[in-house]
Amino acid sequence: MVIYRARVFDTPDSPFTGGHLRSASDIALVVDDGLITARTDWSTARAAHPEAEVVDLREGVLIPGLVDTHVHLPQVRAIGHLGRPLLDWLDHCALPEEAKLADDAYAEAVAGEFLTGLQAAGTTSAMVFGSHFASAMDIFFSAAAEAGLRITSGLVTSDRNLPEPLLTDVDRSVAEGQALIDRWHGAGRLRYAVTPRFSFSAGPELLASGGALAEANPDIWVTSHLNENRDEIAGVAEIHPKALDYLDTYDRAGLLGRRTVLAHNVHPQDRELARMAEVGAVAAHCPTSNSALASGFFPLRRHLDAGVRVALGSDVGAGTGFNLLKEGVQSYFMQQLDPTGGVALGSAHLLHLATAAGAEALQLDEVGDLSEGKRFDAVLIRPAAGEPLDVGIRHAGDDADALATIFAMGTPADIAEVWVDGEPVKAA
Repeated sequence: MVIYRARVFDTPDSPFTGGHLRSASDIALVVDDGLITARTDWSTARAAHPEAEVVDLREGVLIPGLVDTHVHLPQVRAIGHLGRPLLDWLDHCALPEEAKLADDAYAEAVAGEFLTGLQAAGTTSAMVFGSHFASAMDIFFSAAAEAGLRITSGLVTSDRNLPEPLLTDVDRSVAEGQALIDRWHGAGRLRYAVTPRFSFSAGPELLASGGALAEANPDIWVTSHLNENRDEIAGVAEIHPKALDYLDTYDRAGLLGRRTVLAHNVHPQDRELARMAEVGAVAAHCPTSNSALASGFFPLRRHLDAGVRVALGSDVGAGTGFNLLKEGVQSYFMQQLDPTGGVALGSAHLLHLATAAGAEALQLDEVGDLSEGKRFDAVLIRPAAGEPLDVGIRHAGDDADALATIFAMGTPADIAEVWVDGEPVKAA
């Protein structure tokens, strides 16, 4: 048993529906075997557990573990290629890198770099867009199990419009997908997601085979891309002429439901938003990627008004890194500038999008905030003394301003410690 004495910020109640930042300058979290058994004042905790180990974290700020709802495993070495729109960027930057994961040694090196990137950034849970190669997925799931993070991922499938080594067919995709499900889904903190790359590279039959996998394994997940780029949307319409719109390509295939996470959705139709809300599908908002690829302004207000759930994704490697603090502040910038009228975001909104909203989206009910009864997935923000972030936190007018400062300036270098289920995955 451990008592963590800390300054804590979290958002158990959504600021988008009337909740507020919950903050405490000196509170005790009693953690037993990874479970927060009490959240109380220091004297009460110490009196109740006089023999417990005490860890004093008050020199920093403790927040819940960050949750990334869209990040690409094979693209860790493709971060930083700027100045291209989506389809051009894929052809010249991402896809050549992804093809290299056919080599097991390369896939193993990339898996290690990718998981290190998540840990360093304080990401404790992630929906990971995997590899086109089943062997690379076995390597990644094995490495993720050892790393201890909460990972949902799957084999990426395509049958057109990509380089030939990245293509599959219905029979092979089903056989490889089911084998991966049997080996990894539910193993420790790992879960499987059916992952068609997007409807621009997956025809109706291949999408339907993914739907059949989801039907045969009803507790697995689905993830893909949606309405990211106007040229992509036009291409999807040509490949799927019977579909009502981009979203309908997934719906017809049996891929749309409560366990579906769709990245981007920068250019949705009203019908698509209504249908996403009806089934409970999630939009993964990826602000730095939307900016880097000039995809457009994410219509957050339209999503919220329609009742569509939204969480943050880094979209490495079109996104500019694993840092969800940066994604939060970039979301703020883009909402400020959205010519159609963005949502006024405060620091509590940003923390919620990066933590509790992602946990709720991925049905990780055991994490997302630091309440009694939750697992201890946590991140300690502790910049070096005298650095601008340290100065900003110490001189902030209130806790909301201190949190805003963290989002404005925080980097992985300011993340001192990270825990998953009470176990350290990044230590000072």
